Amino acid sequence: MYHSSTQRRNWTFRDEDELARKRAEANRKFRSKAVATGKVQPTDPVLLEPHEELAICKYYEKRLLDFCAVFKPAMPRSVVGTACMYFKRFYLNNSVMEYHPRIIMLTCAFLACKVDEFNVSSVQFVGNLRESPLGQEKALEQILEYELLLIQQLNFHLIVHNPYRPFEGFLIDLKTRYPMLENPEVLRKTADDFLNRVAMTDAYLLFTPSQIALAAILSSGSRAGINMESYLSETLMLKENRTSLAELLDGVKCVKNLIKKYELPRPEEVAALKQKLEKCHSSELSLNTNPKKRKGYEDDEYVTKKPKMDEEEWTDDDLLD
Repeated sequence: MYHSSTQRRNWTFRDEDELARKRAEANRKFRSKAVATGKVQPTDPVLLEPHEELAICKYYEKRLLDFCAVFKPAMPRSVVGTACMYFKRFYLNNSVMEYHPRIIMLTCAFLACKVDEFNVSSVQFVGNLRESPLGQEKALEQILEYELLLIQQLNFHLIVHNPYRPFEGFLIDLKTRYPMLENPEVLRKTADDFLNRVAMTDAYLLFTPSQIALAAILSSGSRAGINMESYLSETLMLKENRTSLAELLDGVKCVKNLIKKYELPRPEEVAALKQKLEKCHSSELSLNTNPKKRKGYEDDEYVTKKPKMDEEEWTDDDLLD
């Protein structure tokens, strides 16, 4: 199904350079619009650079994952993966300076629940926010306001193929066709950790779900000291097709490298970037020309005011219940 999907045709890219170009173009377009308002100059320090936007996105991706992790009722992994993919896709073509990632991340999770048929009501959804009933009502109003925008910016391509199903398929295959591994379930925990970490990288935009799932299996086997070479060459019948085997192993290596080099932004960096971001969305600057985009950004009333966290606790999970 993946090979005939919109995900493969429209949302799987050649390399990281292509992703960087798309993000830089989204940044350039917003800068042009902001300068056209006459309120900023092209070199105004309030405007975020592409690498700063990427750092902000990483920060809010982590918050999105934290929100989903404590969601009640428990959110299926496929819903979490779909929400993360929506968020990444949205900010390939849009700037955080135009659409605040705080509301976009919640809208991504809300839409993912619908698309993946995770049956929670809108009241249940916002009930997971640490906020008063009035604040939850305001959050829901914003989510519903941005839902159609999100769908449009995703080009109405809402079906996401996650690596979780092929991962389960590989485990079944190992149990039925690979007797050399007595208990394939020993791979599950480490592989699950691998899939959780890979969700924060750009792997979903660069590799097929089956490649990512196989990378999780092989990585888990490697960490457990299990040699999986015969599974690839014999069971998957790649022994005679050295080219395909080499390409497969190269893809697995690239997925592992994405995890290895992935770094969350430092707390002090996040604090400085959030100040710039809020300035872009502030009422005095008001770079966004469409008033509807501005709604709710000035005071963030739906975010509970809470005691200042320890400086090392940089997750900023004030949306979590």
